[in-house]
Amino acid sequence: MGFFVFLPLVLPLTALPIAKLAGQHLHPRSSTRLLTLLSTVLAVCSTLCLGLLMVVGTAQLPGNPLPDGWSDPEVRAAVPGAEIAGTAAIAALAAAAVAVARALRRHRRIRARAHDALAALPPGHDPAVLPDAAPYAYAVPGTPGRPGRAARSGRVVVSQGMLDSLDAAERRALFAHERAHLDRHHHRYLLAVRLAGCLNPLLLPLRSAAAYATERWADEEAADAVGDRRVTAVAVGKAALVGRAGAPHPELAHFAAAETGPVPRRVAALLAPVPPTGSWPPALTPTGLAALVAAAGTATSALASLNSTIALVLILKAATPL
Repeated sequence: MGFFVFLPLVLPLTALPIAKLAGQHLHPRSSTRLLTLLSTVLAVCSTLCLGLLMVVGTAQLPGNPLPDGWSDPEVRAAVPGAEIAGTAAIAALAAAAVAVARALRRHRRIRARAHDALAALPPGHDPAVLPDAAPYAYAVPGTPGRPGRAARSGRVVVSQGMLDSLDAAERRALFAHERAHLDRHHHRYLLAVRLAGCLNPLLLPLRSAAAYATERWADEEAADAVGDRRVTAVAVGKAALVGRAGAPHPELAHFAAAETGPVPRRVAALLAPVPPTGSWPPALTPTGLAALVAAAGTATSALASLNSTIALVLILKAATPL
């Protein structure tokens, strides 16, 4: 395997240029899907790399449950600095596991609290209007049914304070924006890139880029539903101005929250022509080159992981006595 096994750990760097350029030159739908795919594949490959390093680097440690043949010097020679790399891989995998568990627990807790806040309202009313003077609006994803608990459908939540801040056309844009979050399952994309960032910190810039892309995607859906891009832009700007105090459940998709990307960029994009709908930018452009670099890095990471896995399996099989 040699140093080839370490490539998946650093190849997420190849996705950083497209994370910066995708939101400017790709349709937000394409940008969201591309960033999520890159994040997921690169995170899986880097985690597999750490697993391989852990197996090779810790086989010689006393008390390990691995077969004795795996501690053969020829096995350890397959990875440079096997002992150091293996020990570091254990720490990295443990940290990643803790980060993923916390992210999942926080994700479930926030969704549960958001649904519990709606328990007093009549079921099936969408949007759900809360009698709160603080202006905010967000989308609550649905939850699957469990033993003893019925399934909950996704709902749009808006405060009375937000409704009082917008006129009728702007309200339609708000509702269309939040409904787009639910209909297009944006929470799944965001959770995927969040978990990818937990597995490999080099992927964290893709998380913020994907969050901005989902907001822009919902903006475009709202503008299409309302039929007026300017009205949607004004609604986003007004909601951001009146909602500066923040809102409950900050990790959910809010209409105009600071955490989802610079609002002026979203407003400017809505006042500009509709972005191109192609799923891939022209090759001879900065965005196209960045996308090619990211695709090449992701493909190389996948090939390196596959090559290292096959090589390790063959080595360990040869070293394991029958």
